[in-house]
Amino acid sequence: MSNKEKIALAREVMLIESDAIRGVANSLDQSFCDACDMILSNKGKLITLGVGKSGHIARKISATLSSTGTSSFYINATDASHGDLGMISKSDIVLAISYSGETKELLTLLPSLKKMDVSVISITGNDKSSLALASAINILAEIRKEACPLNLAPTASTTASLAIGDALAATLTECRNFSSKDFAISHPSGSIGKRLLLTVEDIMHVGDRIPIIEPKKTLSEGLVEMSKKSLGMIAITNSKNKVLGIFTDGDLRRALDRKVNVHKTIMEDVMSKNFIYSPRDTLAIDAMKLLKKNKITHIIITDDNKILSGALNIHDLLEAGIMR
Repeated sequence: MSNKEKIALAREVMLIESDAIRGVANSLDQSFCDACDMILSNKGKLITLGVGKSGHIARKISATLSSTGTSSFYINATDASHGDLGMISKSDIVLAISYSGETKELLTLLPSLKKMDVSVISITGNDKSSLALASAINILAEIRKEACPLNLAPTASTTASLAIGDALAATLTECRNFSSKDFAISHPSGSIGKRLLLTVEDIMHVGDRIPIIEPKKTLSEGLVEMSKKSLGMIAITNSKNKVLGIFTDGDLRRALDRKVNVHKTIMEDVMSKNFIYSPRDTLAIDAMKLLKKNKITHIIITDDNKILSGALNIHDLLEAGIMR
């Protein structure tokens, strides 16, 4: 098989699967809305069930639901018939996934679920199947053909089921007014959590680590302070710790171009009075955007009255994992 043929086949697979998703999207009807409403009004958890490839899809859907505001977990249907059914309570809802709708391991569970008074939502490729007819709500995921060259391995069908699961999760997220901050709370250790939870207060330099100097001090004294603190800038403050201006590496280059006397020139004569500053509760990711927008490498952290709280630079954001 030539490389050209490999790429052609890969593209055909992707096009078949995209067509499958498009077809299922166009066929969505009131049953999808009913499923959303049932889940939203439910006080318990949403339990996803599946076997084989559909089991993998059910697991992924459950993980997506859990991270976007809908409490959920996955149970393998085979394990459920051997005791794990006890993990399901009357207040829960079951989302069962089977393209044929005739998966024996799932059908075996239906009488028990009915006795437990647990509602079942199903995703099948046949709305006349045993599972579809036994469900309170059935979402149809019928496809024209599988992407497998043999039209046998679950490919387009599992992709379509996963897309329905993602659509459910996204719709429920919107209905619950689930925010990016809510999402970050369930992802505290990942890069997403850092980007949505970390504030400049968490990473800024404070106290003696902030390079500061009085306005009447000489430029040479300011350069010594800048060198000690290694932030590439220095804040010029008054006796009440109010920031009057800043002096940066760029300001130093401009001062040297003017051939100023570093031993006689005072800081207030060379400082930048118009500077970028930010409150301490600013998200670190927003501070990063501020740096990029203004093409600067550092930022002063103050309150509304420009009272100094801290300082940070681009390296602090890099170390925190905010910038890559």
